[in-house]
Amino acid sequence: MELTIGVDVGGTKIAAGVVDVTGRIVQKVRISTPAATAESVEDGIVEAVLQLKAGHEVAAVGVAAPGFVDAQRTTVRFTPNLPMTDRPLRATIGPRVGLPVVVENDASAAAWGEYRFGGGRGVTDVVLLTVGTGLGGGIVLDGRLLRGAYGIAGEFGHVRIVPGGLLCGCGNRGCWEQYTSGRALIRQAHALARSQPERAMRLLELVGGAVDAINGPMITKAAQEGDPASAELLAELGRWLGEGIADIADVLDPAVVVIGGGVSEAGDLLLEPARKAFAASLSAAPHRPHLVIRAAELGNDAGLIGAADLARVP
Repeated sequence: MELTIGVDVGGTKIAAGVVDVTGRIVQKVRISTPAATAESVEDGIVEAVLQLKAGHEVAAVGVAAPGFVDAQRTTVRFTPNLPMTDRPLRATIGPRVGLPVVVENDASAAAWGEYRFGGGRGVTDVVLLTVGTGLGGGIVLDGRLLRGAYGIAGEFGHVRIVPGGLLCGCGNRGCWEQYTSGRALIRQAHALARSQPERAMRLLELVGGAVDAINGPMITKAAQEGDPASAELLAELGRWLGEGIADIADVLDPAVVVIGGGVSEAGDLLLEPARKAFAASLSAAPHRPHLVIRAAELGNDAGLIGAADLARVP
């Protein structure tokens, strides 16, 4: 059974695993991301691959990297959280590990993982949205990962949905991730706690009154306990999510939209409002099939598994 290695490069850690053709992780390692220089990040990737290669006969390596990756799957053009610009990872890593190397955007790799082995399996047209600190995603159409002419397809977080809206880190205003992300959820929770502390009482209890300590997992926890204000915060984020998915349906017409990322751990507290907002916003809704919105299944391993599987794809 052919084995490949998937490497998921994050801002603070590198996760790598040996993956079989069924998407099962045979062995996994994690190391801290040595992010001082591009060379140190590459050294970390090589270290992880060589650790795994020592115990398994593997055929190739797939590297999932945050940021822009060229359409030829060779080079990281730019990544905001690591010192890597125009780094030809295939050329620099391949000879050092003695294996063929392909490079993918991390969200696109995660989309492929969910399409093949997770929440999108069984259909050919899938969009993954990762609702984490920001908003990312990947697209599989007709069974093929959509990279675009320059390798940048799937940057959903920076589609502008509110003209002149909130300033985004990308430099534009009104980007979708300013309204649908962990940052957006926390910003709204902080605003609520300051302006209406009586409504945010449970959240303030969890942090001992320190408003700035309120975080996403706490909001989910409080909502799951039945706190109305926390549930409303998640529902509002879900509304923005569902309205955006209606736009995706008009452009890409997928059968399934899979929701991953840390905020998705809220489950139906997020997904049900998203489904309702999607149905209410979809153009000509009574006259067309509706896509399915469902939770991701692979968790934090989606990018690693997807990258390993994409290493097998020409």
